[in-house]
Amino acid sequence: MTTTESTSTELLASSVWTSLFGVPFAQRYYDAAGVRTRVLEAGTPGNPVLVFLHGVNGHAEAYVRNLEAHAQDFHVFSIDMIGHGLTDRPVDVVYETDTYVEHLAAFLDAVGAESAHLSGESLGGWVSAKFALKYPHRVRRLVLNTPGGMQADPAVMAKLRELTLDAVTSPTREKVRARINWLFHRASDVPDDLVETRFRIYSQPGYREVTERTLCLQDMEVRLRNLLTEAELQQIAVPTLLVFTAHDPMQGVEVGERCARLIPNSQLVVLEDSAHWPQFEEPELFNDVHLAFLRGR
Repeated sequence: MTTTESTSTELLASSVWTSLFGVPFAQRYYDAAGVRTRVLEAGTPGNPVLVFLHGVNGHAEAYVRNLEAHAQDFHVFSIDMIGHGLTDRPVDVVYETDTYVEHLAAFLDAVGAESAHLSGESLGGWVSAKFALKYPHRVRRLVLNTPGGMQADPAVMAKLRELTLDAVTSPTREKVRARINWLFHRASDVPDDLVETRFRIYSQPGYREVTERTLCLQDMEVRLRNLLTEAELQQIAVPTLLVFTAHDPMQGVEVGERCARLIPNSQLVVLEDSAHWPQFEEPELFNDVHLAFLRGR
């Protein structure tokens, strides 16, 4: 296990979009088996594909502070998963992990990627691990960043459900900020325009209706049948980086230590100055650790 600490907070005080000043990137939509899927895309086509996946009721902007660094070596896609962000939000599907796995498979097909590096945060990590189990030939390297699906803590599940439903019910910026603040080590580091972005997303017609469905993984019975079991973790066959933090409100570092013991070819890194969004809270350090792993160093 490697423990690292960041001392710079300059990026944390900046806007969401200052991280993309001068960076060639695009917002695009792809047809993933009939699901109109929104992405933030950067890098050169033909380079290895890297897909970033956000957490529950999140969106692609979770990775704006990582696109530039990774676009130098990879064709990068930060996607809105099905039911989230500006991607299609069908209400006639069951939002358990296999729905997200199949959406990811269809997205890779849509961009012509036989395989990709996957880096998922929270729900995105859960989905990435399930994808690696179902389609191991399509995953090069796997990053599980404060991943979900490792445990079922009733108090955490209830808090996540409460804050999320409150934020999407007659949304206000104050309620959305409370939802985001819970993810951060320091609430003062949440940029106003991140709140505004999520407020606009949550204010879309029908967003609360689909959120009631995407929160199904916070129901104990549903969660238990989707959890990553010890046997499944032992079957992950690709090189895996586990990114955990010292201040995650959802789980402790001991969960990462357990995963590192179970996943055969894995390494654990603990970031000391972030909570549930280390890729955003400690971007420079996260990018360094992440790139070193993806490059095989």
